[in-house]
Amino acid sequence: MPFQLPEEVIPDQVELFLRAAGVVLGSAAVGWVLNWLFFAALGRYARREPAGLAQSVVRHLRQPASWFLPVLAVSFTLPLTLLRAQGLEVARRLVETALLTTFAWCLVKALDVVQDLVQRHYRITDADNLRVRKLFTQLQFVKKLAVSLIIFVAVALVLMSFATVRKIGTGLLTSAGIASVIVGFAAQRSISNLLAGFQIAFTQPLRLDDVLVVEGEWGRVEEITFTYVVLRIWDERRLVLPLNYFIEKPFQNWTRSSAQLLGTVFLYTDYTIPVEAVRRELQRVVAAHPLWDRRVCVLQVTDSKERTLELRCLVSAANSSQAFDLRCDVREQMVRFIQEQYPGSLPKTRALTESTDQPFTPAVATPEG
Repeated sequence: MPFQLPEEVIPDQVELFLRAAGVVLGSAAVGWVLNWLFFAALGRYARREPAGLAQSVVRHLRQPASWFLPVLAVSFTLPLTLLRAQGLEVARRLVETALLTTFAWCLVKALDVVQDLVQRHYRITDADNLRVRKLFTQLQFVKKLAVSLIIFVAVALVLMSFATVRKIGTGLLTSAGIASVIVGFAAQRSISNLLAGFQIAFTQPLRLDDVLVVEGEWGRVEEITFTYVVLRIWDERRLVLPLNYFIEKPFQNWTRSSAQLLGTVFLYTDYTIPVEAVRRELQRVVAAHPLWDRRVCVLQVTDSKERTLELRCLVSAANSSQAFDLRCDVREQMVRFIQEQYPGSLPKTRALTESTDQPFTPAVATPEG
């Protein structure tokens, strides 16, 4: 004869399930409504007033809070479900896991809010942005580190809430010494990159938006992560280099202490060029140029070769981009000046030939005696 449940058990279980579902869904709905009301009011305030904090909170925390607040409400009302001990324990574990996960999500997004506030107060697009680039470099590294710690702690708390995982963790502690040695050898490169990241973040041989010349490429630092640096090349390419590269190898940093830069233009002319006239023309061209920062404007004869003179025009600009454009304009106008005013002083090759028009007269021998 097959086993059958008593007739009174089934209605009791259905009623208990419906009661628990109603409590969970009702409390989740209350939490969602509270979240909607809060962010609706905050969004209306942000539209009325130019409040950077309110706008940032709405943009970053609306979505994670729409999950966190309902789960939080369910955690408060879970005892009202009147579930039996075993069912209540399972439900409590699920709610705790969801609560830890959504709370960690909110903390990660809260770091984005802090970053927005710093970026609103300090503008990296300003001309003199040395201190800002220092701050942003440290902020980016600290934020990545904080996000990693939040995720690590959240995962650890979720796993440690289960008794089976705690037992496994206790057993693994006995072999932690051997495991640490193995992991140390396997992750030697990653650990060295992490330490290099700390060194770069706080000693700052390079910063965000620094202008570097690396591997023969000119570009700006676009991103600094735990393991690599992304360099945005002038032609929109990206050069990705490990952090260890900037600790172990030399590179040029054109904005280490200041963005101001000197630019050079070399002219090669004939020895007949009037240097003083070229110097006056350089001063006239540079004085009228909007990219010159009025610090340096010099023309010098830096070399004299077999066929040409080397003239160096030295000019200054506020940053490397303006210095490059200024050099190009100065080079173009100075070459045009020499072509138009002194075309005979352009580089030339001279050849000297000896005349052979006179006839050859042999010597006449005279008799002896």
